[in-house]
Amino acid sequence: MPYSELLTPIKSFLQCETPDAWIEVAIKPENFPMLLLDHLVCELKAAQSAMYLIRKYAIDKESGDALLALLKPFEQFIYKREGDWRDLALKNKLTKSVLAKSDSPYGQDLIDKMVLLIKEELHHFYQVLEMMDHYGVKYDSITPSRYAKGMLKHVKTHEPDTLIDKLICGAYIEARSCERFAKIAPHLDKHLGDFYVSLLRSEARHYQDYLSLAQSISKEDISEKVVHFGKVEAELILAPDNNFKFHSGVPFDA
Repeated sequence: MPYSELLTPIKSFLQCETPDAWIEVAIKPENFPMLLLDHLVCELKAAQSAMYLIRKYAIDKESGDALLALLKPFEQFIYKREGDWRDLALKNKLTKSVLAKSDSPYGQDLIDKMVLLIKEELHHFYQVLEMMDHYGVKYDSITPSRYAKGMLKHVKTHEPDTLIDKLICGAYIEARSCERFAKIAPHLDKHLGDFYVSLLRSEARHYQDYLSLAQSISKEDISEKVVHFGKVEAELILAPDNNFKFHSGVPFDA
């Protein structure tokens, strides 16, 4: 595989591979719309999560307002069905530099990595909409997956562990996305398969950014935390799941 060098560290990081049973269900024609719809929502959720982290911990109010304005048209499209999706390509532009607040203990590196991630996730969001248009998949509201909530309920409630744990969760979500893109791409038609392969490099970098940020913020080695959340993540991936989504577990009907 031309992208095997990207997947080697990800496979070492994740504590299990995606089960074949998930792939078998994911490639069924009747699940194709859900695959794209949930992928679309995941891209927005990833951007929202990164924005929340830096608004809460790192940036000044003006920068936070600029990020809220950046995400607003994307959120309005998803939650209120407002706007034409074709216009969103022009909306992914920040109106100002995003700067740290004066009393933030976290550096510009956190801000810069998360802002880049936000812009990339919103670009991917638009690309998924293009794919949906290409395949005639209409946008519709869907129920949430248990996956992210299942990870986040293990996050500590005191700082800086809360931030560190959330960054580690972010690393696992991005790594699993990357692994699943690679797993499913060979089973899809070339147009969508090539798109999923094109996402691998950014998703691989995102998981590494999350991990490096978590370690830079922690005064202690985070290896034990990483292993702990890896076990939680693997349990969610390997457990039976009756709600098919991009990050769902083993389907009941597999």
